Amino acid sequence: LYCIFVFSRLIFGTLYPAYYSYKAVKSKDIKEYVKWMMYWIIFALFTTAETFTDIFLCWFPFYYELKIAFVAWLLSPYTKGSSLLYRKFVHPTLSSKEKEIDDCLIQAKDRSYDALVHFGKRGLNVAATAAVMAASKGQGALSERLRSFSMQDLSSIRGDSSSTVPPSVTVRTSSKQSHPKPSRSASEGTGSSGKC
Repeated sequence: LYCIFVFSRLIFGTLYPAYYSYKAVKSKDIKEYVKWMMYWIIFALFTTAETFTDIFLCWFPFYYELKIAFVAWLLSPYTKGSSLLYRKFVHPTLSSKEKEIDDCLIQAKDRSYDALVHFGKRGLNVAATAAVMAASKGQGALSERLRSFSMQDLSSIRGDSSSTVPPSVTVRTSSKQSHPKPSRSASEGTGSSGKC
């Protein structure tokens, strides 16, 4: 039943009025334009109220059927439900509270802008700090990884150990060792079986 309500509300409560609103704008008929604007105001209030009533009244018998009937009543050209509700309740209420609502909206807009700037600055600071820390950790990890390789390890990765390590270069196997390892001489390289 809920699915039927959602489908019928989508078709009759949203798409149908949207199409006729388009036609009203296209034809520039003020009477139709005002009619559909009143509908959309009432429909927006209905949708807002529905968010809360669904939580508390969904158990009520025929709840979804009543909502479908209400949307049909709003749309009907015979009942003119949206025009009636707008003229009797919404317009007088909004007219009497318009100044207060405008003041609240201006204050909310200013506060939201200030909050956006404040949180934006904080977010950028956090992101910059995280990027700097990640870069410094990454650079430290990379240098430690490179330090752990000896020249012989690097030459064995390439596959030609005799041509990459010149005989005059001393090789350190670890950064902790203080004495250099003597390199192989040219005669050992030609006479041996090529063990590293």
